[in-house]
This record gives sequence, C-alpha cells and structure tokens, in this order.
Amino acid sequence: MMLNNVWKDVDEYFIDKLIPSDVTLEGVLQANKEAGIPEIDVSPTQGKLLYLLAKIKGAKNILEIGTLGGYSSIWLARALPETGKVYTLEIEPEYAKVAIKNIQNAGCTSKVEVIVGKALETLPTLKEKGTFFDLIFIDADKPNNPHYLKWALELANNGALIISDNVVRNGEVIDERSEDDRVQGVRKFMDILETEPRIESTAIQTVGNKGYDGFVISIVK
Repeated sequence: MMLNNVWKDVDEYFIDKLIPSDVTLEGVLQANKEAGIPEIDVSPTQGKLLYLLAKIKGAKNILEIGTLGGYSSIWLARALPETGKVYTLEIEPEYAKVAIKNIQNAGCTSKVEVIVGKALETLPTLKEKGTFFDLIFIDADKPNNPHYLKWALELANNGALIISDNVVRNGEVIDERSEDDRVQGVRKFMDILETEPRIESTAIQTVGNKGYDGFVISIVK
C-alpha cells in the first residue's frame, strides 16, 4: 500500500471514530464543489482541531483570513458562546456568496461576518473599529503570510492564539532557493516568528487527507 494511501486511510479511521457524520458540513463541501471553489478546505480532523482550540482558549472573537466556502468558519463558529463572533475575510466575491449561504444553512449567521475584499485592505478597518481577537486563523495566499502575521499581532488580545495553515508545503519549506512564491512567503513568515519577541510558536508536521503539510501554532504574550 502506498504511504499516502495509508495517511488517508488513517484519517478516515479517526474521522469515523471521533467526528460524527455531519450532514451540514458535508453539504458545505458539496456546495463548494458545485460552485467550483478549489477543494483546499481544512480536513474534518483539522476542522475539529480548530474547534477544540477555540473551545480550550474560550475564544469570544475570532479572525479568519481566508474564507473559501465557509467550511472552517462554521467549525470555528460552533465553538463560540452565543455572544461570540467570527470575522472572516475573503477576496473573491463569488466565494463569499457561497460561504454566506453555507453559513446561513448551518445556522451560524449571527456568529459569522463575511468581509469581502483584499485582506490587507480590510484588516486596517478592524483595527479602526477597535476589534481585537482571542484566536486568529491564517489560511489565505501564502506570499502575504508575513503581512498577515504582522496584522495578526496588531489585532491580537494578550494570550491570543494564532494558527497558520499550510506551512510545510510537502517539505518544500526547507528549500531556500525555491522559486515558488508560496514557499518563500512561508519562509519569510517563519523568519519573523524566529525573531519576534511578542510571540511563542511551534510547528507541527501533518499527514492525512490533505497530504503532507503542517501548521504553526503561536501564542501572543
């Protein structure tokens, strides 16, 4: 059996044991597929991890950079108290329309606000409004990861969690000569984490339905 098939099979085993079948979330993925949204959402196990981290943190305000069709937004919203809020940023208007419908179908409209536009243009508006966050999930275009991290630090409450997805890039992150701007974006992001005194971080390599990748989890001092 090919190794990547083992990864997928083990993921399916964990999903079967730990994550009950959810018609709503399965419907979100199907709606995204039908709308032509790239199938790059977090996996069910990763979505459940986001949910649990938000629960552990006791998050009330969550920022998500990169909505797609709202799959991870719903996972995060479900972890919030009744008065909690997810602000999720999406550059593509058509993706945002699908996400809003998915969020509505999941019964999470009151907990999720989809903000359409370039994140580097909408992030300053959150600071102007005095909106700060207990958990921030960075899962958008990787070349801008260094900029997203700087904004995350501007918008984070003390003790906030910052979670950054897709940092391993199938192992390419160690290639300093890579011509892939996504890899270089992640590397610059890592360089900031190495020297930034306001934040403590670790990285976890993952395998499974999403192949070989990983994430960084950080806490703001």
